[in-house]
Amino acid sequence: MTHAQLLFNPGIKTKAVKKGDEYVINGGKMWTTNGTQADWMCLLANTSDGPPHRNKSLICLPMNLPGVHVARKINKIGMWSSDTAEVFFDDVHVPCKNIIGQEGMGFTYQMLQFQEERLWAVANIVTTMDNIIQETIDYTRQRKIFKQPVLYHQAVHFRLAELQTEVELLRSLLYRASAMYIKGNDVTKLASMAKLKGGRLARELSDSCLQYWGGMGYTSEVPVSRFYRDSRLMSIGAGADEVMLGIICKYMDTLPKK
Repeated sequence: MTHAQLLFNPGIKTKAVKKGDEYVINGGKMWTTNGTQADWMCLLANTSDGPPHRNKSLICLPMNLPGVHVARKINKIGMWSSDTAEVFFDDVHVPCKNIIGQEGMGFTYQMLQFQEERLWAVANIVTTMDNIIQETIDYTRQRKIFKQPVLYHQAVHFRLAELQTEVELLRSLLYRASAMYIKGNDVTKLASMAKLKGGRLARELSDSCLQYWGGMGYTSEVPVSRFYRDSRLMSIGAGADEVMLGIICKYMDTLPKK
């Protein structure tokens, strides 16, 4: 069964009001991953009028219920293999037993989940960056300008060496954070740092490598152009760069005092 993922927004307006043994849900959500094909979604909704970090709950919501409307599939510049939809809820009735964990703990569960999601994002993109560098090496070794392989230019092979070094540094941060997480430590700061660096490095690396592919890099026929499009999402999804910086500053105790 396919699961729809709702990208988290702390200012969500969707409400789930308890009536008897059911929740009645009204609202909507943009950026719903797998929203056009999913059988169910993990919905984060307001179940009370309390503080934002204590009024949310996670609810398992079947997508075939009356009142669930998939408004449209959103056209994106990348991640074409993963659909993203806008979904609305109009008096959707869900049994109270469909709540995940405890009522009011949805924000906490989501924050804990973000540690894993952000570490996974880094692990996923590190491998791809390795592949893009190697494919760029292979291509620039056989692509020639004025009878000389592009790779032989010092500006090219030096740049690829710099990028590979940055990837290895990111990998080390990922391994350290993952090892600490497995031991039960809070790695929110390190996971946020890794995701911030991963997104920015992916943008830097994809731009540099695509340049060395020349005209072929501007087509949809090579992996580097797909990575150029797809990797841009890492600095946006699961917490934008600015959110990561805010979290890091919070742990560094450098945020302005109110």
